[in-house]
Amino acid sequence: MHPDQPLVEAVLARRHGAFEQLLQRHQKLVWHVVQRMVMDAEDTRELSQEVFLRVYQKLHQFRFDCSLASWIGRVAFSIATRHLQRRRVPIDEAATRSEDDAPELLDGVADGVDLEAELLRDDLLRHVQSAMRTLSPLQRTLLTLYHGDELSIAEIVSMTGQPEGTIKNSLFRARQRLRTALQRSIEVPA
Repeated sequence: MHPDQPLVEAVLARRHGAFEQLLQRHQKLVWHVVQRMVMDAEDTRELSQEVFLRVYQKLHQFRFDCSLASWIGRVAFSIATRHLQRRRVPIDEAATRSEDDAPELLDGVADGVDLEAELLRDDLLRHVQSAMRTLSPLQRTLLTLYHGDELSIAEIVSMTGQPEGTIKNSLFRARQRLRTALQRSIEVPA
């Protein structure tokens, strides 16, 4: 039996709390995929809701040929891609957005905290976020899935529908572009 089968069957049988369990289990993944693609908090909230609505409507089509997370990730990727296409934003070209979604500098600072270390960490985080915005939506998403969510190449292929070679090439180029942007940003010699 497929490990996701009991949950899928419970949702399809409309058992109380089953869909909420599915949502809780996969909301972080959906948020990551959509947020890295669209880079807008309000759009991410709306699109994430659309993803779970679509999952609810189409769950009966899930064939257990991949993990439920990969299938839901594919739905999220598809919805985010269509959103960008409607807005005429190419998913494989560099981003031009400049909005700063870095956390406030002193958020979460409490007594006993090494303020200098926190400031350095926040400064580095701002540089990384700024460098991530130079990447295309596809590159941001792939980096997040591979390095942040630690998904395998095979899982990302299943989720995005992109060929393995394209995923590997995009990851390679994304890491190069990120490295270059960070070197410029923090003035580190190449």
